[in-house]
Amino acid sequence: MASVTLEKINKVFGNTPIIKEVDLKVGDGEFVVFVGPSGCGKSTLLRLIAGLESITDGELYIGNEIVNDLPPRERGVGMVFQSYALYPHMTVYENMAFGLKLAKASKETVHERVMATARILQLEELLERKPKALSGGQRQRVAMGRAMAREPRILLFDEPLSNLDASLRVQMRNEIARLHHRLGSTMIYVTHDQVEAMTLADKIVVLNGGRIEQVGSPQTLYQQPATRFVAGFIGSPTMNFMPAELLGSTESGCRILAKGMAPLDLPQDADGLAKGARLTVGVRPEHLRLTEAQGENSFEIVNVEYLGNEVYVYLDPKEGDTLLIQRSEAPTHWSVGQCVALSPDPAHVHLFDGEDRALRVKPVSAVA
Repeated sequence: MASVTLEKINKVFGNTPIIKEVDLKVGDGEFVVFVGPSGCGKSTLLRLIAGLESITDGELYIGNEIVNDLPPRERGVGMVFQSYALYPHMTVYENMAFGLKLAKASKETVHERVMATARILQLEELLERKPKALSGGQRQRVAMGRAMAREPRILLFDEPLSNLDASLRVQMRNEIARLHHRLGSTMIYVTHDQVEAMTLADKIVVLNGGRIEQVGSPQTLYQQPATRFVAGFIGSPTMNFMPAELLGSTESGCRILAKGMAPLDLPQDADGLAKGARLTVGVRPEHLRLTEAQGENSFEIVNVEYLGNEVYVYLDPKEGDTLLIQRSEAPTHWSVGQCVALSPDPAHVHLFDGEDRALRVKPVSAVA
């Protein structure tokens, strides 16, 4: 096991910067997940760590060693790719042993490590089969086993579950979580699926346009997003966003006015902003309450989705294309065509300035 440290890492393809000034520390034994939209640079960053792409600028440490110029085989990393990349003419045993044989390990070492890895991944009964005789989940476990058998200091996963169906993804997600708990090894995992990120990670790295937007635990990113981008990317359904106007600062925070709501007193510190400043209110669907409409300050319900234990109510925002969503426990008395006002819980309202940065909650000491 080992830590991974990235200091001012840049990657340029031609004249196009892909990774921009990335600083990151992955602790020994941590499970870190890179997430972000397609093209944000998460797979490129993983390949820089693996040594499959060269670093344009910056320093990459594995443990206390700078590895910028080391080839992949000397970095002590194992990588599991999106495609299984198994050799179809080899058995499971031969696929798992292949990397060890290339490293000229002894027959005894090869057998010992393959069998130990097979026990961990529950592949012992499949060792003589070829890939065509395996299910998708079994093939993915073989691909993981091939990387693990080399006993790397770090395991890297590049969207390993994206080719599996929904039920198998849940199963394999649990397998990987159990594997990390059992081995305690350092793992870095790339995915565009935020459910995988939220359920697997000790720490999530949100990437956008080649830069890190925020790093933190799943709970921190969900409850305290640093930017509007993170707030909208983490969480399903996504956070609701509405334009708002700053009415002024108060002793305990600020007062705002947003469409479809009464004036709201919030704990965010807006002392540096002028009265009338344009802000964005963010409220997660579970923290949005609906009340009877008062006058014209209302939203129309355009759809109600019943999902068994919960209900999603969709509201016409009148401005913009994205529907607002309210989530509550089933059943609900709201129906399509009704007009409602919004009454969010102030303790769970997020506020973003004109540059999409979250306003901090005013410290209690400042309220006294």
